[in-house]
Amino acid sequence: MNGGQDLGGMMGFGPVIDEENEPWFHHPWEARVLGLTLAMGALGLWNIDKGRYARENRSPAQYLNWSYYRIWLGGLEKLLDQNNLRNKDASAASRNLKPLAADKVAATLARGGPADRTPQAPARFKVGDTITTNNNHPQHHTRLPRYLRGRKGEIVIVHGTHVFPDDAAHDTEHNRGENPQWLYSVRFKATDLWGNDKNPNDHVHADLWEPYFA
Repeated sequence: MNGGQDLGGMMGFGPVIDEENEPWFHHPWEARVLGLTLAMGALGLWNIDKGRYARENRSPAQYLNWSYYRIWLGGLEKLLDQNNLRNKDASAASRNLKPLAADKVAATLARGGPADRTPQAPARFKVGDTITTNNNHPQHHTRLPRYLRGRKGEIVIVHGTHVFPDDAAHDTEHNRGENPQWLYSVRFKATDLWGNDKNPNDHVHADLWEPYFA
């Protein structure tokens, strides 16, 4: 999905400037939004890819004008509406869903949510192989950014098979669920991405799934 979140390699946005002694949160409400998002996600009604899609699936004008945690709040509102959780008659409690208790937060975050899965087929590529990414513009959620599409890169790590976000983010008529796919770290030359005037010693590394390769 092309949208306001996909800014890699685009000009006109200026440099990324670090904020000295930047706090975890700039406003108290931001911490609350993070906490609400984690607590609601623990209900198990959506996965991380659906959460990302809910945040990204909005107009570029809105996405670029909202702050980071305002985008998170917008995504949470969308997920709550999709799951009918803002209707008091269909609340989490009435559906026997167990919220994340405060004393369980640290252990839950430490445990994480591993996305590695058992391979269903051999890997098509190995370390050292050269690949070319697909040059397409999908309507669905994807983790292949625009600036890496149609580019050549070199496999540097084979990570195993992991949940494929392009399918996991969506409930469709032909739902393929997690549809695990092989995941690789791919190294791209800066000169191949942005031209020969770039430093030939600079590279970009991206973790990409096998279906992203032509």
